[in-house]
Amino acid sequence: MPKINLSVPHQLGQDEAKERISRLIAETRVKASGQVSDVAESWTGYVDTFSFRALGFAVAGSLEVHPAQVRVALTLPLAALPFRSRIEHELLAHARQLLG
Repeated sequence: MPKINLSVPHQLGQDEAKERISRLIAETRVKASGQVSDVAESWTGYVDTFSFRALGFAVAGSLEVHPAQVRVALTLPLAALPFRSRIEHELLAHARQLLG
């Protein structure tokens, strides 16, 4: 299974970064409701464990909010391997914009 591991630095502080991420996740769930299904999400402190299906692909991962960085780890199905670099690029671009 292809994996994506990203680390995005920020200067927001842990609570503000978590708040922004939580808000974005909630907004994205509403906007993408027709394209994303089987969403499961669970925050434990500053760690969000999640899974969902998008375009027929099952995706699972975690998001860790640290005081000066956010770490994202995703596991993609093998069929999504051709899209891995695009997914990484999009995630990094959105994360930098959100946390900048």
